[in-house]
Amino acid sequence: AFRTTRNARTGHQELSTSKRESVPARRCIGRRTRVDERVAQRSDLQPSVLQDWPGALLGCEVERAPLDVAVLLSGGVDSSVALELLHRAGHRCTAFYLKIWFQEDFRNFWDNCPWEDDLAYAEETCKRLGVKLNVVPLTNEYWEMVVEDSIREIKQGRTPNPDMMCNSRIKFGAFYAHIAKEHPNEFDRVASGHYARVARDYKSDEVELVLSSDTLKDQTYFLAHLNQKQLSLAMFPLGYLTKSEVRQVAEAADLPTKDRKDSQGICFLGKVKFKEFVAEHLGKCPGHIVEEETSTVLGQHDGYWFHTIGQRQGLGLSHGPWYVVRKDIPSNTVYVSKNYYSEDKRRDAFVCGQFNWIDEDFDSMSLVGMVDLQCKVRHGARMYDCTFKLSPNRDQGEVFLQEDDQGLAAGQYAVFYHNSVCLGSAKILGALSW
Repeated sequence: AFRTTRNARTGHQELSTSKRESVPARRCIGRRTRVDERVAQRSDLQPSVLQDWPGALLGCEVERAPLDVAVLLSGGVDSSVALELLHRAGHRCTAFYLKIWFQEDFRNFWDNCPWEDDLAYAEETCKRLGVKLNVVPLTNEYWEMVVEDSIREIKQGRTPNPDMMCNSRIKFGAFYAHIAKEHPNEFDRVASGHYARVARDYKSDEVELVLSSDTLKDQTYFLAHLNQKQLSLAMFPLGYLTKSEVRQVAEAADLPTKDRKDSQGICFLGKVKFKEFVAEHLGKCPGHIVEEETSTVLGQHDGYWFHTIGQRQGLGLSHGPWYVVRKDIPSNTVYVSKNYYSEDKRRDAFVCGQFNWIDEDFDSMSLVGMVDLQCKVRHGARMYDCTFKLSPNRDQGEVFLQEDDQGLAAGQYAVFYHNSVCLGSAKILGALSW
């Protein structure tokens, strides 16, 4: 639902909406009045939650209740609150815990299975709410679709994003296939505890991914690899809440997860350290650490795959600080520099490819010349203004950030936005000015 206009000052193309009167972000905000009116008519919703957090149910499609909703429950506070809100909104909920840990590979690294605590909290939450919980074993799918892909990326010297792959290939991929087979036509939506919004046009069945209310916790970056079909079935009840409000709801509802800490690190590693994981699967291969400017050998490393661009810690070098500035894969050489932030090492432009455009209209547009967009290069609140230029055969693009980002690395994902709408993602392939 976009068209392009040309900026008279810069000559760049700018996106604007066409078929609809307003962008989805405005539609999301506009839903508050309609939802509040519907909520006011419901006698089965707990008043205290609605009074303290009037936007708590805005992401729950209250106006269409009751829906049959499959809720992805991880055992954390976010998914527990999502289930709580959906339950209060009057939907018919069934919870699913996805068992994806591959603890057999790391049985010597921990005393207890890492998923046992998570599952126990999920079971306790469901018991508290009177909701059925199903455990779905997706270990093999997870290994083949996420872990092996991450290992390949690391071996090729790139920085993988397993969390993004987990969402598109497992939570909203393999799990979709599971319920289609085991629970055909039973569910209208699949909900999760992600901080994101879905703008839904019920007449055309089009959906768009929209930034959440919490700019810091917003997870549209991790969801930008979903396609239109996957997103059309998704529901994100926490999209109108901040993290602090979610914690308050959990406390008010006395959920078992109210005091649980948030999980940290790469999704599939759990208690395993990144270096231990890499060593287990790629081993060690000693090579030189070389100063970029002088080609002087400063030390040795155990393999280029243990190091990432911008890394400062763990190099074992004195007289620093030293930063990893590039890796030469064929020679297994890691190059470092003290001048990582110097003007000649600015990182503000890159080539990207392997596009996934969520908005099908945008995917089919004829983009000629430079287009003004916004871009995230990692999860978090930081978003850059950028210009984007698509190649003639549409398989690659050049991105020019308005600011420097020294953390750019091949293998990461760039996620593109127009105002509050997430357009899609692309993998960073290499440098234009590094």
